[in-house]
Amino acid sequence: MVKAVVGANWGDEGKGKITDMLGKESDIIVRFQGGANAGHTIVNDYGKFALHTLPSGVFYGHTTSIIGNGVALDVPRLFEEIKSIVDRGVPMPKILVSDRAQMVMSYHKNFDAYEEERLGGKSFGSTKSGIAPFYSDKYAKIGFQVSELFDDDLLREKVVRIAEQKNVLLEHLYHKPLIDPDELYKELMSYKEMVEPYVCNVSLFLHNALKEGKNILLEGQLGSLKDPDHGIYPMVTSSSTLAAYGAIGAGIPPYEIKQIITVCKAYSSAVGAGAFVSEIFGDEADELRNRGGDGGEYGATTGRPRRVGWFDCVASKYGCRMQGTTDVAFTVLDVLGYLDEIPVCVGYEINGEVTTEFPVTHLLEKAKPVFKTLPGWKTDIRGIKKYEDLPENCRNYIEFIEKEIGYPITMISNGPGREDIIYRNR
Repeated sequence: MVKAVVGANWGDEGKGKITDMLGKESDIIVRFQGGANAGHTIVNDYGKFALHTLPSGVFYGHTTSIIGNGVALDVPRLFEEIKSIVDRGVPMPKILVSDRAQMVMSYHKNFDAYEEERLGGKSFGSTKSGIAPFYSDKYAKIGFQVSELFDDDLLREKVVRIAEQKNVLLEHLYHKPLIDPDELYKELMSYKEMVEPYVCNVSLFLHNALKEGKNILLEGQLGSLKDPDHGIYPMVTSSSTLAAYGAIGAGIPPYEIKQIITVCKAYSSAVGAGAFVSEIFGDEADELRNRGGDGGEYGATTGRPRRVGWFDCVASKYGCRMQGTTDVAFTVLDVLGYLDEIPVCVGYEINGEVTTEFPVTHLLEKAKPVFKTLPGWKTDIRGIKKYEDLPENCRNYIEFIEKEIGYPITMISNGPGREDIIYRNR
C-alpha cells in the first residue's frame, strides 16, 4: 500500500514529524520532489534533527530510504547529512538513489545567488540552494542525470557543451567567473564516487515491493500553495508539491496511492515571499512565532524567521482539495494554549465581495481576511492522548475548522515528540 504525506499550505506544516511517525509502519520511504531547499525537523530518542534531503524515516532500522527521480539531488549535501546523523549515534540508514534522479551542480547554486542579486528588491526570496536553475536545466534537457556518471565519453563531451552555454550568461549577464570544463568533470567524478554504492533502478525496486505487499510512504516537501501550477505563482517552488506528482517522482502507478495525509498547522506560517492573507505582524506575531513549533518559527534550512498568521480556512480547503486529501493531520495545536480567543480566517474580501474559494495570484494580492473569533482553551494540552480529554473549546476549534475545510481531521499533534499525537475517528 502507498500513502503520501504532503502539505496543505506554504510548507512548514510539520510534515517531518508525521512522516517520522508513519515511518514506523512503513517499509520504504520515498522523497519524490524538491531538493535541499526546505527542511523537516524531527524530534526522537536520538535528539533533534533538521533533515533536508534524507527522507524522514531514516531513524528506523527496518526502513529503506529512497531518493526518487523527481528530487533535485545535491550529492554533497546528502552525504554530509548522512554523516551528521551517523555521527550522533543513528545507525547507518539503508539508502537508495534513483539512477534517473538529476544532480544539483555547484553552478546551479551560483546562478541562484547571482539571479537573486540581479533582481534586487524584486527577488523571489530563494533559499539559494540552486533549485530553480536545476529544474530549468532539467526541463531544458541540459541537466546531469545520475545514470550519466557511468558513461565517461558522454560526460567528457557534455561538460564542454554545458560550460560553453553557461559561460555566455556568466560573462555577459552576471559578470562572474566562468566555468572550467575540467573542473566540472572533476566535480561530477567526486559525485560518482559518493553516490555509486547507492544507485538503483528505483521504479523497478518499487514495482517489486508493491507486488510483495510492502508499505510505501511518499514524503512531500513544502505544500500545495508552493506548487508551480496550482500555487501562488510566481512565488512558488520549481517542482510539483502535490501528492499526484508522487507517482511520477517515485516511478509508480497513480492508482497505487491509497491514502493522502495532508498536514495542516493549527495556525499559519510561511517562509519566503508571496501573498499570505491571514498574516499577522508586530508583537502579536512575535509572540506566536516564539511560542511556535519546537524552538519557534524559524526555517529548518535557512533559520529565517517564518511569517505567521491565523489559520486560513480558504487556503487550507483549497490546499486539501488539490492534494486529494483522505486525512488531515492537524499539527502544533498545543502552541495556541496561551490565547484567550483565536481568530480564524473564514473568507477573503476581494473588490468588495467575500469568497471562500482560493483565487489566482493577482486577485489574492488584493484579498483582505474575514475573521471569525473562537474562544481559546487557556491550558497546556501536551501529554493528552485521547480526543475526548481535550478541553471543550479546543475540540470546538478542531471541529469548526474541519467543517470549514470539509476534510476529516484524523490526527492531532499536541507536542514535538514522536508520541505527542492524538488519533481521532479511527
